[in-house]
Amino acid sequence: MSVVHQLSAGWLLDHLSFINKINYQLHQHHEPCCSKNEFTTSVHFESLQMDSVSSSGACAASIASDPTTKPENDDGGNYEMFTQKFVFRPELFDVTKPYITPAVHKECQQSNEKEDLMNGVKKEISISIIGKKRKRCVVFNQGELDAMEYHTKIRELILDGSLQLIQEGLKSGFLYPLFEKQDKCSKPITLPLDTCNLPELCEMAKHLPSLNEMEHQTLQLLEEDTSVTEQDLFLRVVENNSSFTKVITLMGQKYLLPPKSSFLLSDISCMQPLLNYRKTFDVIVIDPPWQNKSVKRSNRYSYLSPLQIKQIPIPKLAAPNCLLVTWVTNRQKHLRFIKEELYPSWSVEVVAEWHWVKITNSGEFVFPLDSPHKKPYEGLILGRVQEKTALPLRNADVNVLPIPDHKLIVSVPCTLHSHKPPLAEVLKDYIKPDGEYLELFARNLQPGWTSWGNEVLKFQHVDYFIALESGS
Repeated sequence: MSVVHQLSAGWLLDHLSFINKINYQLHQHHEPCCSKNEFTTSVHFESLQMDSVSSSGACAASIASDPTTKPENDDGGNYEMFTQKFVFRPELFDVTKPYITPAVHKECQQSNEKEDLMNGVKKEISISIIGKKRKRCVVFNQGELDAMEYHTKIRELILDGSLQLIQEGLKSGFLYPLFEKQDKCSKPITLPLDTCNLPELCEMAKHLPSLNEMEHQTLQLLEEDTSVTEQDLFLRVVENNSSFTKVITLMGQKYLLPPKSSFLLSDISCMQPLLNYRKTFDVIVIDPPWQNKSVKRSNRYSYLSPLQIKQIPIPKLAAPNCLLVTWVTNRQKHLRFIKEELYPSWSVEVVAEWHWVKITNSGEFVFPLDSPHKKPYEGLILGRVQEKTALPLRNADVNVLPIPDHKLIVSVPCTLHSHKPPLAEVLKDYIKPDGEYLELFARNLQPGWTSWGNEVLKFQHVDYFIALESGS
């Protein structure tokens, strides 16, 4: 279970446990002379030549088979069958100390500041640096003033609720005090190189010949051997309906596909296969690439304008009474956009606003709560699709609880950028069982979910996992 503790304030989650409870077991077969630790594949994608792609040439891909019987080799003998288990690298959740320590951060005087800031008064902020004090004048723009007002409203909610859950985590031993020795022994984390640029692959796929009939079909990775082309991977929703993990290889990079998962690797201009999937979804989670100054400066990843986000075809993807959950930054412009423009354009009614609070392994906020730059929390806006005409609901006889407002999701964040905590277990009381679930702008896969995005396989890269000793 990813839920470590549940209180009236919200949930304390174990993101790493959620990943590792997924059955990341790969069935492999080898000739007796082969090493057990090598990946071998019995099904190969056909080579794909793309004349319109210059330097990339042909892209080879392969997929690991999950056979139920031992196949024969060329000499008529049987291969040996092995099961390889994978777990997510635990050091990627090793957040032992805050990203910014509160040593130089002074407690804000909330009651006095609010009145002054709303009047647009210049304020002097004293910052202690190596025992000395210097003063500088700061003029806040309207966006900063709005953010400060919002923070003032939710500050006590964040602080009180988080402390309750953190205290439970410390009592149970899930969270633990940080000792000096632990800090000194910590080693820098080496992340895998992004040698396979998934967004670029999506761009390359646009040059593939259109196969309209094929776009209506789903690619099912079955138990028995099947040969498919890489072209099929980009033009269809891909399903792993087996009970075991499969492996695909794109441009030499291996990705793990968990059991009972499906995905579409494409950008926002190529969502038609998802619409052709002939499914509507009871839960849709969206993590849009919001535009902000740091993103524009760093050019780390592309972002979407508000107009582009509004064009996502939620009305065509949502089932009646669908629960919509949108991740949002602390920028008030984006928060207002969701509530006042985006959700109304999709006929979605806002029902709750939750917050994800990020803490260290010892229970400290990753940023000072009152930091003027970065906050240790992010928002989630929950809404229900409002149908204009009465339509029969799935499992209409199943009662679900009304969604409460102002809940907290407290967890140690993954050190990988934008690897959000799972929502499946915290939402289970508010959604119908055995529904259809969709994540948009996903960067990883989950059993029982359909995932879409131009980086949908990013955190499924095999280098983010550790292969345990295999057994026959």
